[in-house]
Amino acid sequence: MSTVTATADIVAVCIAELVSCGSIEMTAHRAEDARALGNMLPSGTKVYVNHLPRHTLAETLTALEAVHAAGLEPVPHLAARRVTSRDELRHFLRRAVRDAGVQKVLLIGGDDPQPRGPWADSVALLADGTLAECGVREVGLAGYPEGHARIPRAALERAMSEKLALTAAQGLGSYIVTQFSFAPARVVEYCAELAARAPGVPVYVGVAGPTEAATLLRFAQRCGVSASLRALRDQGMGIVRLVTHTEPREQLVALARYCLARASCNVVGAHLFSFGGAAHTAEWMNRVIAAGGAA
Repeated sequence: MSTVTATADIVAVCIAELVSCGSIEMTAHRAEDARALGNMLPSGTKVYVNHLPRHTLAETLTALEAVHAAGLEPVPHLAARRVTSRDELRHFLRRAVRDAGVQKVLLIGGDDPQPRGPWADSVALLADGTLAECGVREVGLAGYPEGHARIPRAALERAMSEKLALTAAQGLGSYIVTQFSFAPARVVEYCAELAARAPGVPVYVGVAGPTEAATLLRFAQRCGVSASLRALRDQGMGIVRLVTHTEPREQLVALARYCLARASCNVVGAHLFSFGGAAHTAEWMNRVIAAGGAA
């Protein structure tokens, strides 16, 4: 076996491990997708159920219960600015823990112009103590390799430090889930920065799953990854690769090489953004895991 082939095989195995140990998101109004995901993904895979502006927290419970019934781990998105009251949060969390086996939440601020309830951001909600009080054991925190469209980088870094301190003080585990990006070099750089600042905190790197070009561009603009979009346009042919996007292999190759180059790596898995196509994304994940295992 040539060195090139051997290296390619090692990278393929690492990619399969990142996907196998990773996670996927699904939309709250498609609870029926949970059974398909359970048939294609390893038992216990984390499935994030989103909390969109048009949904109340209570409306995500059916999907969370379906994920649990499928043998996967349900993780609700919790958008601080969309929670209307402390009572709503307590009622939701207690039911989610009791009926859907929820142990983790992904805490985000939410982009609503005005808070609908008592919390203006995720730091404030976490500081309230309701998560630990209602049985949550771990909190996923959002990371932004390209920064945030409306929040300065210094403020993001300060908020991350505050959230890590709050989770530790409340006896909660914590980990980071990053926004997806089309700039692998920036993602690797961001992971290295996190490893230096918070070496004990696991990181799941967000990756855009396979989807149609128009859908991908729409979500990229909505999710604030315009910097890497501009970089692709500056590369000329780079934009051609984007609009013919069928799978996130290039992103995962760079991530795998980052992991293989470090004896102790903070990246523990990939988080696949499905853009409403959870079953399609899970099918792709299944193929990647199988191909890596055969390498």
